[in-house]
Amino acid sequence: MFTKLFFFSGTPTPPPSPTLKDPWRKIAWGDKAEDLQYVKDYEPGNDDIKHLRILLYGPVGAGKSSFIKSVSNVLRGRMTTPALTSATTSDKSFTTRYETHRIKKEGRGQSKTYYPFIFNDIMGLEKGGGVRAEDIILALKGHVKEGYKFNAASPLSDGDQGYNPRPSPDDKVHVLVCVFSANAAEITDSVLKKMAEIRELASDLGIPQMAIGTYIDSACPETEKDLKNVYKSQNLKKKVKDFSAAVGIPVNYIFPVKNYSDEIHINDDVDSLILSALRQMIDFGDDFTDYVSTLHYNMVIGW
Repeated sequence: MFTKLFFFSGTPTPPPSPTLKDPWRKIAWGDKAEDLQYVKDYEPGNDDIKHLRILLYGPVGAGKSSFIKSVSNVLRGRMTTPALTSATTSDKSFTTRYETHRIKKEGRGQSKTYYPFIFNDIMGLEKGGGVRAEDIILALKGHVKEGYKFNAASPLSDGDQGYNPRPSPDDKVHVLVCVFSANAAEITDSVLKKMAEIRELASDLGIPQMAIGTYIDSACPETEKDLKNVYKSQNLKKKVKDFSAAVGIPVNYIFPVKNYSDEIHINDDVDSLILSALRQMIDFGDDFTDYVSTLHYNMVIGW
C-alpha cells in the first residue's frame, strides 16, 4: 500500500489588489488651471438668468454644507467660511433653513462681486423625518423663499409666509445635485423613496441631475494614502455603481470628491476633484437655463 504525499511549493497566491492598474476615469492631476479658469470665466449664456441655481440634497451628514465651503476654498485659493458646517457627522440635519450661498470673488476693498452661480443647501433626508419631498419639489419650482425654516411635520403650502407664489427664472433650480457619503451605511428604504419622488419630478421638469460622493478618503484606505487612487479604487468604483443602481443616476454623472476638513492649506488634488464636479454642474445648469427662460416666457404670454 502506497501513501501519496503532496508537496506545495512557492508562496500562497496573494489577494487581489485593491487598486486597478488603469483608472476607470481620467482626470488631469496636477493641472487644475484649465478647470479653474473655466469656472472663474463662466457667465450664464441666457441674458434672463443672473445666476445659476444649484440645489444640493441628500441624506443627513453627507457633507452638503462642507461641499459649498470647499468650493469657496478652491475658487478663493484659501480657507474660507461661506457656509456653516457641522464638525461631526450626525443623524440629525445641521441645516434647517432654505439659504442661498453666494461665493465672493477674491479681492479686497468695498466693492463685492460674486460668482454667477449660487448654491442652496437643504435640510437632510432622514429616516422618519428631515425635509419633506414636497418641500424639495417646491424648491425646484422656485416656490420656497429665502430663509424659510423647514418643518418635518408639515410641508410648505400656498399662502404660507415662506411661499413664493410667482417665482422668476432666477428663483428656479437649474441643476439638482444629490450628495451622498461613500463611507456611510446603506441608504434606508424610506430615504430612497424620498429620493425617487424628488428625482421623478425633477425629470418631469427637465432639470438635469447628477451626484457627488463625499468622504472618499474615509471609505477607501488606498485613497486616504493618496487621493490620486480615487479612480483606481475597486472599492469606490463599486460604491459608485451600487449608488447608480439604487438611485438611478448614471455612473458618468456621479463624481467622487473630498471636502476640505482637516486641511489648513489648499491642496491641488482636492481642488482637481471638486473642480471636475463643479464644471459639470455649471455645464448641465447652463444648458437648462435656456429651457427655463423659454418656459417662463410661454407662461407669461399664455402659451
